[in-house]
Amino acid sequence: MTPRLGILLFAHGARDPAWALPFQAVAQRLTSRTAEHQGDAPAMVTLAFLEFMSPDIGTAGDQLAAQGCTEVTVVPLFLGAGGHVRKDLPRLIGELAQRHPQVNWRLSPAVGETDILIQGMADAAWSLAQPPADTTAP
Repeated sequence: MTPRLGILLFAHGARDPAWALPFQAVAQRLTSRTAEHQGDAPAMVTLAFLEFMSPDIGTAGDQLAAQGCTEVTVVPLFLGAGGHVRKDLPRLIGELAQRHPQVNWRLSPAVGETDILIQGMADAAWSLAQPPADTTAP
């Protein structure tokens, strides 16, 4: 039997609904990418939050397990691996593993610790630091 893959994106959450927009965009782009690269059985992608927003990681993980995912990678959408990523997240994944022992739960590094995102942030900072183009020239 082919494993059904799941990707659980995990973000902090905030009271302001607009805060989640970039994370929702990440989930949408990742969903499109998995559909392009995996054909008939793309990975299931979901977004969960630590606090203030829903779904929480337990609910999102339960949904992935109910949809038949047998391999789930939890990707922390955090710039660094602080206490939430190092302490809270392993505990929460452990709770999911107890409820769904048929699923292999894997925790990836925080995205902010990857070379690709560090380079992307440096490129963005450089771009944003450039003076505006002179629009007064003929």
